[in-house]
Order: sequence, then C-alpha cells, then structure tokens
Amino acid sequence: MSRYWSELVKNLTPYVPGEQPGTRPVIKLNTNENPYPPSPAVQRAVAGVSIETLRLYPDPQSTQLKDAIASRSGLSPDQIFVGNGSDEVLAFAFMALLKHSAPLYFPDITYSFYPVWADLCSIRYSEVPVKADLGIDVAAIPGENGGVILPNPNAPTGMLLPLEAIAGLLQRCRDSVVVVDEAYIDFGGESALALIEDYDNLLVVQTLSKSRSLAGLRVGVAMGNELLIEALDRVKNSFNSYPLDTLAQRAALAAIEDEDYFSAICARIVASRQQLSARLETLGFEVLPSSANFVFARHTQRDGAELFQRLREEGVLVRHFAHERIQQFLRISVGTDAECDALIDALERILGSG
Repeated sequence: MSRYWSELVKNLTPYVPGEQPGTRPVIKLNTNENPYPPSPAVQRAVAGVSIETLRLYPDPQSTQLKDAIASRSGLSPDQIFVGNGSDEVLAFAFMALLKHSAPLYFPDITYSFYPVWADLCSIRYSEVPVKADLGIDVAAIPGENGGVILPNPNAPTGMLLPLEAIAGLLQRCRDSVVVVDEAYIDFGGESALALIEDYDNLLVVQTLSKSRSLAGLRVGVAMGNELLIEALDRVKNSFNSYPLDTLAQRAALAAIEDEDYFSAICARIVASRQQLSARLETLGFEVLPSSANFVFARHTQRDGAELFQRLREEGVLVRHFAHERIQQFLRISVGTDAECDALIDALERILGSG
C-alpha cells in the first residue's frame, strides 16, 4: 500500500467490472452490451463531424441533445441532465442529492457500484435485504431516510418493480430523493418518467449504453424536477464543465432520433431473451423473470462457480458474483441468436460430461 495514498483511498473497495477478453476470441455475454450495432444514423452523424471542429470545446450544455431527450420524454430541457455514462450521472447524484445525516438505503442485492460511491462520498448507508424470491422489498425501506437508490429492473437479477410500487415509495419518502436507475428499462419495463410531474423528489437515470448500443461513447441521462437537475449541474460545473465530447453529442442525438431502429432492436433482444430463458430451463436451470437484456439463472444440480469456470474454458464469458445469496447464479447477457446457440451448445457439453 502506497504511503502517498489518502485515508479515503486506503479504505476503498473499488467496483470490479466484467472481464474484457482482449484479443482472445470468445463469446462475450458478461457485460450486458447490446449485441447489435448502433443505428446507421449514428455512423452518418459521426462521419459528418469535421476534424476541424475537434480543436474547439464541445457545447457544455449539450443543448441539442437535451432538447431531443426532453421532447421524447415530455419534459422541458431544464429537467434534463447529461453526463459521461449513467455511472458518472449516478456518482454526481450521490454527491449532490444523497449525502445527508440520515442513512441512504438501497437493496443488498443490487448494482455493486452503489456501496463504492457511498464510501467514496462518505455517505452512511443501509442495505435492505431483498425478498426470498430476490425481488426488491420496497415496503422494508423506511420512509425516514437520507435518500433511496434502486435499479428498475434490478441488477443483477433483471426483476422489475411495477410503477405502483415506485409511486408508493415516492409517497412515503416525500422528504428525501428517490433515484430510480433505469439502465435496462427499455427491455420490457414501464419507465418512472410518468411520475416526475407528481413527485419532485424523483430522479430517473437512464443510459444510451444498452438499448441504444453506445456503450463505447458513454452517454447517461438524468431526468427530474428542475431543482434536482440544478444540483447535478452544480456538481458537474465544479468538476468538469464539458462532460460530453462533440462526437458523443452528435452520436447520441442521432440515436435518440432514430426511434424505429431503437424499437426494432429492443423487440429483437426481448424475443431472444424469452427464447434463451426457455432453452436454459430445459437444461435444468431456474431462470428469474427478467425485464432486462440479460437473464439470471442457476442450475438445480450444478455449482454456479464451476459452471462459470467451465464456460470460460469453453470460450463463453458470463458473470458470476461471490455474494452468498446469489453465488449459485450466473448472469448471462442476451447475445445474438448465434451467440446464444453457442452458449447452449457449451452448456450441453458441460452438463453432459458430468
């Protein structure tokens, strides 16, 4: 441990992302990336950027992009915040809206970046155990709190809370901010955006990495009451006043505007998810109900860590978590039909070999 490290750094346990395979050829189903390319409009938009413009700073407000998101969402531009991926947007929310004397609450089985950000911001937090079926127990979250954050659908389970449950939570937590992280909402869920007008304590965070296939450009969005957005802007402008570069702004705008392509790709992934779930069940897996672009599954007779390693040896990457309550599960991203076929073939060989 370096003697130059601050006490903060010494005590941090950083988030561990999914394995990136480098040059080794693999079937990559471990990081929930979209298996299909971005809209062709994105390529045209990026190709249309003059190299001369890259000597200039980008629009610090991402005006055109925020206007397009506002129009699509039925909101005003001052209710929109954009940043470098939803992870940065969420980190700003922790600093701007969730750091109070009362504890922050989030599920114990959830996106594992949440405790990292809480520790980084010195936020006291409490983890609320999910139910026996691994669904989020909204009723167990106290109404008196310093804030609440939860993904919907949840990660890594893919399970969805109905909009009525979100509304009920917002009503009980009128004196604190509820952040709903909707990274996977486009694959079968109903967005909480419809609740923003009635609840000034709601911040909805989305990403263009998943359903818009822009993980490589890092574009995230927060939507909510104007005063919540102002708080995020205050943090952003104290940290990095030019968050989105020119290429990211142009590409994101093109992706937002191509609604037909977006809808078609989401429908394709949902259909593949349903087919993959059914095929896993025939192999003896229990598959949780998913509204995301991944499934969460455990085999009834084989160890999760063993299956994870055996799949890796077969050249198929999936995600395994060491958390005691979910250590028998594998999180499997929905790939192309060919990639899903390769996964099933590999599992048949593994399960058949004993």
